[in-house]
Amino acid sequence: MLAAAALLAPSLVFLVAFTYWPVLDVLLRSFIDRQYGQTAHVGFGNYARLFADPHFRQAAWNNIVYALGTIVPSLGLALLFALGLRDNRRFTAFLRTLLVLPMMIPLVAASALFIFIFLPGQGLLDYYLASVGLGQVNWLGNPALALPSVIGLTIWKNTGYYMLFFLAGLAGVPDDLIDAAMLDGANAVQRFRHVTWPLLGPTFAFVLVIALLNVLTQVDHIVVMTDGGPSDQTNVLLFYIYQQAHQNNDMGLAAAATVVSVAVLFVLSIGSLRSLERGLHYES
Repeated sequence: MLAAAALLAPSLVFLVAFTYWPVLDVLLRSFIDRQYGQTAHVGFGNYARLFADPHFRQAAWNNIVYALGTIVPSLGLALLFALGLRDNRRFTAFLRTLLVLPMMIPLVAASALFIFIFLPGQGLLDYYLASVGLGQVNWLGNPALALPSVIGLTIWKNTGYYMLFFLAGLAGVPDDLIDAAMLDGANAVQRFRHVTWPLLGPTFAFVLVIALLNVLTQVDHIVVMTDGGPSDQTNVLLFYIYQQAHQNNDMGLAAAATVVSVAVLFVLSIGSLRSLERGLHYES
C-alpha cells in the first residue's frame, strides 16, 4: 500500500498543482472583487460587473454567432466529405489528404495566410472579385464582414479535422447492415437515415463536444487578424478574458468570465451528449 502511494504521489502532486489548484484559484478569484484603488470585497460583485458590462454581452453574442456559423457548416461539410470519400481508392485518398492539410497548418500561420487573402485591393480575394467587375472589399475592417471572414477561416481549418472522426465512425458501420437495407429496397437517403446515422450517433456526439471546445478555446486567429475589432465585432469570450486579465489587470472580472464560460460549455457538452445518446441504436 505504501509503495503504491509513493509511486502515485508524484502524479498526484502534478495533478493538484496544474489541474485542481488552478481551477480552485480561478473560482476563488471570481468571488474577490478587488478593483484598482479600492478595498477587496468577497461576494458576487465581479459577476454583477460582468453581466453589466456591454463588452461582455457583445463578446457573448459574438461567440454565439461564431459557434453557429462555424459548427453547423463544419460538421455538415465534414460528414458529407466523409460519406463521399469513405472508399479506399487512390483518388479519394488524395482528396482526403487535401481536406486534412489545413488542420496541419498552425492557426497563427493560417491567420497570416488569410490576412493576405483578405487584404483590401491587393489580396487574392479582391483580385478575383475585380476580375468579374466587383470592387474591393475591406473584409476585416468592415464591422459587418469581419466576423464572417473569421468564420470562413475556421470552417476551412476545422472541416478536415472533423472529417477524420466521421471517417473512423463510418468504418465501424457494418457492411452487412447496409447490404440488407439495399436488398430491402432502401435508397441512399433511407440507408443513411435508418442505418448509418443511428450508428454514427456516438461519433457525432463526440465531434460536437470537440467543436464546442474549439469555439471557446481558439483565439489565436482573433488576435492575429482583428485584435477583437472593428468595434468589438470579433471580440469573443476568451479574448475578452485575455483583455480583462492582461490589458486591464482586472483578474476578478476575468475569473468571473472564465467561470461563466466554462459553466456554459459544461452544460452544452453534457446536454449534447445526453440528447444524442437517447436516440442511439446499437447492433446486437
